[in-house]
Amino acid sequence: VKLRGPGFQPGPFPSRALAWLPPGLRVGKPPCSRFPDSPWLLWSPFLPQATPADMFAKAFRVKSNTAIKGSDRRKLRADVTAVFPTLGTDQVSELVPGKEELNIVKLYAHRGDAVAVYVSGGNPILFELEKNLYPTVYTLWSYPDLLPTFTTWPLVLEKLVGGADLMLPGLVVPPAGLPQVQKGDLCAIALVGNRAPVAIGVATMSTAEMLASGLKGKGFSVLHTYQDHLWRSGDKSSPPSIAPLALDPPDLSEEKGSVQADATLQGDMRHLALEGEEEEDEEVQQMCGEKSQSEATEDPSVGGLNPDATDSKTLQEQMDELLQRCFLHALKCRVKKADLPLLTSTLLGSHMFSCCPEGRQLDIKKSSYKKLSKFLQHMQQEQIIQVKELSKGVESIVAVDWKHPRITSFVIPEPSPTSQTIQEGSREQPYHPPDIKSLYCVPASMTLLFQESGHKKGSVLQGSEVRTIVINYAKKNDLVDADNKNLVKLDPILCDCILEKNEQHAVVKLPWDSLLSRCLEKLQPAYQVTFPGQEPIVKKGKIGPIDITLAQRASNKKVTVVRNLEAYGLDPCSVAAILQQRCQASTTITPAPGAKDSLQVQIQGNQVHHIGRLLLEEYQLPRKHIQGLEKAPKPGKKK
Repeated sequence: VKLRGPGFQPGPFPSRALAWLPPGLRVGKPPCSRFPDSPWLLWSPFLPQATPADMFAKAFRVKSNTAIKGSDRRKLRADVTAVFPTLGTDQVSELVPGKEELNIVKLYAHRGDAVAVYVSGGNPILFELEKNLYPTVYTLWSYPDLLPTFTTWPLVLEKLVGGADLMLPGLVVPPAGLPQVQKGDLCAIALVGNRAPVAIGVATMSTAEMLASGLKGKGFSVLHTYQDHLWRSGDKSSPPSIAPLALDPPDLSEEKGSVQADATLQGDMRHLALEGEEEEDEEVQQMCGEKSQSEATEDPSVGGLNPDATDSKTLQEQMDELLQRCFLHALKCRVKKADLPLLTSTLLGSHMFSCCPEGRQLDIKKSSYKKLSKFLQHMQQEQIIQVKELSKGVESIVAVDWKHPRITSFVIPEPSPTSQTIQEGSREQPYHPPDIKSLYCVPASMTLLFQESGHKKGSVLQGSEVRTIVINYAKKNDLVDADNKNLVKLDPILCDCILEKNEQHAVVKLPWDSLLSRCLEKLQPAYQVTFPGQEPIVKKGKIGPIDITLAQRASNKKVTVVRNLEAYGLDPCSVAAILQQRCQASTTITPAPGAKDSLQVQIQGNQVHHIGRLLLEEYQLPRKHIQGLEKAPKPGKKK
């Protein structure tokens, strides 16, 4: 039995063998084939799988985020070479770098699927599902010919992002004909006029079967799309503009058994149909039915998703421009003379990254310089800065010419309200710190003092309300000392409420400030948290601060641990992703010990300075609610 036909298969690793599975109920069935008159199933990684629609259409939950070691990188490169044989050795090494930052993020999709995502330079490049390896759109933009590419209309993209599969009537047949694929082959999906893929899916039938069906039915099970949540976890860049290949149409007379595409079929190809929609949008039907492929190619509005002036520049030129922009912005606004000498790594991690415009991702390896040291040497040749190696292998900026024309002429872009967002469901909202107020709860031992004002056990009061109630009680019961207005005579109720047992007969009068402070001490602490646009939440006790601690791990390595972010409306996963980029260090999210349903963020090295800047300057949290800022490394000392 021929189990695997020609063409690219969706990433099974080599060495996975066939297996016979006994009959019975299974959760999450692997790809199997049942033979006649037998309850047994033949399992093979090469049999086509029934893959679900885009599993990243909704927000996912991150389980862990760790750096990949050298041995694991070599294994990943070997797997990539086996799965994508068209990639050369240099291309595989560029995709899976040897020394640059490379992390594996383990997550759960919204339906519970366990997925491993490989992240390089802040962008997801590959993801692994059920031992199959798939590229992301970020990778396909660098290698657009990695997979067979099918074309559809721009209006279809919105439906694909929403979780729909691609139906065959939505395909656009180019003059050269459809790519030749087999059932189960992994394919890329692009839009007319632009070869940059916007989706990845698995073919549900071969090319011959597609044509034989008259291009009707489901053609591709979509796994991942541009604008879904996996794409959002990267730099959120738009697809580059890649011109379609100019291919000669095939000679159909030489292909035996091929299906001729007549005028009726060509008209059907322009009809849009998506799974899950019984009635199609009339406007979409009209646009897809009236526009021919040649018109769509000539129409600049269809040629790309986000036409922009920068599309005429290569990705490398755009990254060079962004690199210099962030460098000049950092020198003009963030770096001060007192900061010198400044480590070059600190310039990049603490200053240049934070100057990157919202929605852009600074990645030096995608520039023509490839390394920070080479870029800074170029800036030194322009006499903007002076770089010296103050210690072996460690370079620092020792001088900056702030009067240099490039710095003085640099125009600072208008700041956005905030570039940090937290994910809530499928939408994003700017983070605003909560309003936190200290409150006081009336205990049973003090109900007699407060019952005259209409309050009972458990009543929640502000400090000003407590002060007013105590003053009114003293005046109403003539407890203010006639000879000294600053003293208050204690009646039996006040004695029972605020005095200790050994003071009952010794203390008969108290100053106002002592009386009020003792009352507040005897009340139970509480607090009120109000998030923007939400109802206030009142809780007993004191709100715990965001706790920043340092810990020792294996091999005497130091890590920074951050706890209690949830109490202030911060998502640990989002904070970990931001810190990973700022600190250029691996981050891990684990359950916080001793705290139910709470997570902690662990960052490699002493990163208290970066965490403090993020919480204080960008999230605008009060310093009194952050504990452990004093543990930041002192200037000049080794971190």
